[in-house]
Amino acid sequence: MQKFNKHIVQKNETLKSVASLYNLSWDALKSFHNNNCGVKDMILIDLTGQKELFIPRTAVIDKNKLVSFGQGNKLIFQPENSFCKYGVVINIENGDHKNELKYETSVRWLKSENKLHFFEIDRTSNLYLNEEEVNEIADLLAYKTSKVLYPLQVSVDEKGKFNDIENFSVFKERWESVKREVYKEYDGETVDEYCLKIEKTLSEPDTLSLVLKNDYFLRTLFFGIYQSFGQSFKIEGIKTFPIVNNAVEPNYQIELEIDPLKDEYDLTNIEGNGTLYDERSAYDFINKAPFSFIIEENPVMNKNGSFRIQYYLNGKTSLPESLYLECDIELEKKKKISVVIATLED
Repeated sequence: MQKFNKHIVQKNETLKSVASLYNLSWDALKSFHNNNCGVKDMILIDLTGQKELFIPRTAVIDKNKLVSFGQGNKLIFQPENSFCKYGVVINIENGDHKNELKYETSVRWLKSENKLHFFEIDRTSNLYLNEEEVNEIADLLAYKTSKVLYPLQVSVDEKGKFNDIENFSVFKERWESVKREVYKEYDGETVDEYCLKIEKTLSEPDTLSLVLKNDYFLRTLFFGIYQSFGQSFKIEGIKTFPIVNNAVEPNYQIELEIDPLKDEYDLTNIEGNGTLYDERSAYDFINKAPFSFIIEENPVMNKNGSFRIQYYLNGKTSLPESLYLECDIELEKKKKISVVIATLED
């Protein structure tokens, strides 16, 4: 991400006049420029033929171009009364085997309570698998029975991080009508077995909770980026993502950086990069181990995986306009997930 802006020096401009233009002291401007330029372009006392000056990224004439932060350069999460429609594309790769899922969804803010925000998520389109509307019986059953979950209500904390599913109680109520619709179109042993499987899952809230918390769309949209970025506009930390089927998700060591200046489209840019950082080996993940079976005082961390995320937030509301997440891990074969979410025009 760009660390500075450049000012093209005009005729008769001085160090002080340029500093005044950007509301900087002349010595602060000189120090910043000298720390970023080559030796031949350094300023001693005043300008001596420099064609351009390096200026801080936040030094702009139009203050509307600056991202609005709270204390400690905190990005504020303010989703009140919002309603967004998104197109979602999820790619899942296991070695050479690839699948692409596409669908559309809506996200409506409902209320805030006890430092949590509540949203309603609804699927607003059919599901497409590898560019075709699902038509295999197993895929159709999965799609039809998933309607028991929607509209789905979730809670999100003040950092914009997914917290929990909030309307488990209505799933069983919806199931009977969904089941009737399924049996109007399909019958046979496969359908019976699938419906029994759904009923078993609905009767086990912990299992259902785990399934829903593994939803790639929810976890990407509500990743938890609304934090204090500090003077450097960067934060580091350990994040998790459900790339494998495990009750304890893999840890990734990630650095998030926000550009304090909005881009040409009036969007706030946030990018993050990281690597897997977990005590568990590929063997542990393959066998769904919640922890490493090798106990060491100074364990060698498994770093065979990468993570990347890019957010583009509305410059006025700071809510996502589009975002991209990519995550991978080395197992017997590399597993990779990519998620693209973009707002849809009405």
